Amino acid sequence: MPMNVETRETKKVLNHLPSEETVEKTLKRLQTFSGDHSVVVGLSGGVDSSLTAALLCEAGWDVEGLTLWLMKGKGSCCSDGLVDAAGICDQLGIKHHIVDSKEIFQKEIINNVLKGYEEGITPLPCSRCNKSVKFSEMLKWVKENKNIEKIATGHYARIRYSNESFNENDLPSDGIKRHKLLRGKDLNKDQSYFLYDLPQEILGKTIFPLGELTKEITRIEALKHSLKTAKKPESQDLCLAEHYGSMNAFIDKYLPQKKGEVVLKNGQIIGSHNGIQHFTIGQRKGLGIAWEVPLHVVEIDASLNRVIVAPREDSGKSECIVKDINWVSIEAPQEPIKVEVQIRYRSKAVKAKLIPIFDSNKENYCYKCHIHFEEDQFSITPGQAAVFYKGDYVLGGGLISKEY
Repeated sequence: MPMNVETRETKKVLNHLPSEETVEKTLKRLQTFSGDHSVVVGLSGGVDSSLTAALLCEAGWDVEGLTLWLMKGKGSCCSDGLVDAAGICDQLGIKHHIVDSKEIFQKEIINNVLKGYEEGITPLPCSRCNKSVKFSEMLKWVKENKNIEKIATGHYARIRYSNESFNENDLPSDGIKRHKLLRGKDLNKDQSYFLYDLPQEILGKTIFPLGELTKEITRIEALKHSLKTAKKPESQDLCLAEHYGSMNAFIDKYLPQKKGEVVLKNGQIIGSHNGIQHFTIGQRKGLGIAWEVPLHVVEIDASLNRVIVAPREDSGKSECIVKDINWVSIEAPQEPIKVEVQIRYRSKAVKAKLIPIFDSNKENYCYKCHIHFEEDQFSITPGQAAVFYKGDYVLGGGLISKEY
């Protein structure tokens, strides 16, 4: 497609072309992809999914667009996103399909998020949404309506498929062929943390064309293709926060305020709150308490409706239990292993020892583990994911439990 560059600023960006070699490699990989070259692209109406569709078209794939309608109103997962997604499909000359997924989104995401906040945890809706709503619903619709085997999304992550040849940078083989999930090349945009829960059957049918690109390159390529979404601002928050204005606004719409106590670890009452759902582990601002030193939330006790706080020096923990584990790039370990663990999306992975916990009722499979960090961590938050890495590889991950 011809470039339509109007501003001096845009020309300056397009003259900075270290992206060409990377994009050529991406296109070549797509062109030599094994199997049928038909794909349905999940379109949110943003620049990432837009370029995903454009690159697949450029690589010669038979492409159709699909948008899941999750909520009415404002936001990329809502009515607003449908309009931009339809516009991109029209621009690329491909079909656009809309699937009403509001009911399953309510059941799987909104209801579970609210339940989590009531129980005093901080839910992670994005990873659950990827597995239980977005990828599952896309593949279900594609199978039932198109007889197409592959889907693609604009996530910044990479997949090394089980049929790809082994290379020197790969994980040591355990004798079982697996699809492996890796961080995106752009570590500032890497979304593998939210994808840890995808099972093998989904990874094997999914393509991430942007995995080798940086966000800067994505913008440059979108401008080259004159995509309508090339300059669309990036969503800065969870879709629920974007839709309702803030997470507090979302929470307040569904959960009643309930006054309770803010206490120190020794039980001393030093303040009050209007609902445990407004707090998360590690939180320092917005406590509404004047104290001689800054205080941080270290525990949320739903049974007593209490928020427990402490100075930072008393807030660290060296271990946690992780449950509901999905093993991705390796088989479930039978012995302790050394890993790097990421416990928040924006936090760095840190060194730790993973000790499997076996359940005799589940054929001694490791669905739960004990994590021992080499250094104390200050935001070990029940409900958030703990994702295990070795270099760029996602070994697996699960949810941080309230038990210690």
